[in-house]
This record gives sequence, structure tokens and C-alpha cells, in this order.
Amino acid sequence: VAGLGAKADGNAGGWGLTVPTLPAQWVSLPDLSLVGQVDLAGSFGRIGVLAALMLVFTLVFTNFFDAMGTMTGLSREAGLAAPDGTFPRLRSALVIEGIGAVAGGATSSSSNTVFIESGSGIGEGARTGLANVVTGGLFLLAMFFTPLTSIVPSEIAAAALVIVGALMMAQIRHVDLSDLSVLIPVFLTVTVMPLTYSIANGIGAGFVSWVLIQALSGRARRVSPLLWIVAAGFVVFFARGPVESLLG
Repeated sequence: VAGLGAKADGNAGGWGLTVPTLPAQWVSLPDLSLVGQVDLAGSFGRIGVLAALMLVFTLVFTNFFDAMGTMTGLSREAGLAAPDGTFPRLRSALVIEGIGAVAGGATSSSSNTVFIESGSGIGEGARTGLANVVTGGLFLLAMFFTPLTSIVPSEIAAAALVIVGALMMAQIRHVDLSDLSVLIPVFLTVTVMPLTYSIANGIGAGFVSWVLIQALSGRARRVSPLLWIVAAGFVVFFARGPVESLLG
């Protein structure tokens, strides 16, 4: 192991760690110069209509299934899921999710979406929307302390993500893994998510593999028309790279 500590002039062989330093100014006004800077017509004209539609499809697909998978998993962890494992009032939650995504785009920020890190709050006992209100209020307050909060490295979230991952893995005990047609989609879902850094990719791999297994094993009648449509949508989603290349 090289020299302990962060890599610096006096320790060239040190680790590539982030060394936080206190800023000269702790408080500042938020930069809102990008709010409202939206030009839909310009976007379509620059990359072409077909490429823009493919981009919109990708964003909608990713956001929708990321949100649905996250909400379902968090509701089970919080003990709020219905007896059949579904998330009650999922439609209302997805409507709010969509409004947040649109509002985020209008402010030229990233999409406002549900985060799997909420599982750490659930693990500490959060069960109502009050936890979200408090968290949102603290984020708004943190906007005025950007110079101070910016020194916090991203690695600080590692511990919370480990806890969240452990809580999510615990839900596998509810799955019947004795059935190979269930085991394979579950395995693909669980492994593809972390390897591709995308919940939507994992859900897509599970959907497509389950539909294919049912069809090839002579149980195609078990697959509803909606699942065929969703699986086909994921095939298009996974093939978007070559398609976008063809569209230029």
C-alpha cells in the first residue's frame, strides 16, 4: 500500500481521496440564472425530430420505471405495501413524480424524482410524508449554504447506500426462487441494476427475460398483452444506441 493519507504534493503516492477545505464564505444566494431557460423548438431543430423523439422516449421510460421500481421497493420496506405486494395509490404517486420531473426541467435542473436513498430514512423509522417535507425543507435551506455543502464529498453517501442495498436485498425472501422461470428474471434484475447503475435497466432485463421464458416454455398465455407491450418497449429501449446512431 502506498503512503497513507490523501494524495498531495508531500505525499505523491497517497490515495486519491478528497480533502475538504473550509470556504472563505459559508453563505451565498442561490444561482437561479438558468430557471426558465427552456427551448423545446431549438432542441428538435438541432438534433432532428426522430432523434429528439428517441431521446424523449428514453427519458420517459427510464424515469417511469426507475420511479415505479423505487416506490414499490420502498413501500414494501416501510410495510405500506398491499397484501399482494403492490404499492397503494401508485397512480397518484406517479402523477406527482411526473409533475416533479417537468418542474425540474423547467428550472434547468435534474429531474425531481424519488431516490432509493429514502430507504435509509425508512430504516430509521420514517413512515409518513412528514419525513419528505422535513427533508425538502432542509434541501431548500441548504441552497443558501452551497459553499459549505459543496465541500462534502460524494463518498459520504456510501454508508447510506450500503444500508439501502441491504434493506432492498432483504425483500428477496418474499420471492419463490424454487421456480427457475422466476429465479432467472430475479437474478438478472438484481445483478443488472448495480452493474449498469440503473434501476430501469434491471427492471427491463427482468421483464424481457420473464416474457421470453414464458413464451419459449409454452406458457405464453400467462403473459398479458400489457406485459408484451412493456417487454417490447424495453427491447426498443435497450436498442436505442444503435437506433440513435442510424438516425445520426
